[in-house]
Amino acid sequence: MTEATRAEVARSLTGKRRDIRETLFSLVLLLTLITALAVLIVLLFNVARTAVPLLMHQGGRVLGNDYSALPQNAGIRSGLIGSIYLMIFVILLAVPLGLCAAIYMEEYARDTRLTRFINTNIRNLAGVPAIVYGIFGFAVFAQLLGSVTGPKVGGLSLLTGGLTISLMVLPIVIITTQEALRSVPTGIREGGFGVGATRWEVIRSHVLPNAAPGILTGSVLAMARALGETAPLIMVGAVTGFLSTHGGPLASLREKFTALPTLIFTYTKKPLPELQDLAAAAILVLILMIFFVNLTAILLRNRYERKW
Repeated sequence: MTEATRAEVARSLTGKRRDIRETLFSLVLLLTLITALAVLIVLLFNVARTAVPLLMHQGGRVLGNDYSALPQNAGIRSGLIGSIYLMIFVILLAVPLGLCAAIYMEEYARDTRLTRFINTNIRNLAGVPAIVYGIFGFAVFAQLLGSVTGPKVGGLSLLTGGLTISLMVLPIVIITTQEALRSVPTGIREGGFGVGATRWEVIRSHVLPNAAPGILTGSVLAMARALGETAPLIMVGAVTGFLSTHGGPLASLREKFTALPTLIFTYTKKPLPELQDLAAAAILVLILMIFFVNLTAILLRNRYERKW
């Protein structure tokens, strides 16, 4: 028991009032929380005040039309579809790769200098600014591999954007999966080994089911971050406001693309107030998408969470 805990217990037993410094510190923390919430509420109110009437009266046009410099024809459909495509990239690339890498690092790799070095660099990569991933994506996926990712558009394609975003959130998926695997008690593994199960059988039948809440939560939160990123997408060409749909979904992978964050950036640069209002509507749609993704993470965690 620490000194602070002993002091708190002694004050509770003797009926003495709390230390004035502790009270002041608690008030400062509460004030910080209230300030942060107030700023968030003001920002949301300013966006909703413009976006809600527009979506209520012209929601079909806003959600059904593509990018246009003419206010009467402008919409966010291409950005909405582009964001969904990017989220699918994260689901198909970052989540499986991150899951497999975390399982190997936690369950198979030995605790050596090389393993610790790799783990340290994975955690460092999770803190790298998004613009750095954008520069890397432009240099590698757009320039070096441009003949594969999009020869007609100089490599600045939806495939390049999806690979860049997936690479950006990959360290987050690995770290959250590792933490989820570590939270499974050692006794679960030992029980499986005790009845003659192989390492893979223990991981498949015991470790992964018990780590599922943390793994799902981390994966969904990684998707939420991918939805809101703008800087790396601008670096890899998502600045035109258009999403090519000719030839079907597979053909559009190697064509120009856009996403909601970059479409918001494009509309906010326009001088017309109608397009500024449209940017507010796109912001509200993006916030709602991220909100539902985060809500999904909370529901999955509460549904499958187990206490030991």
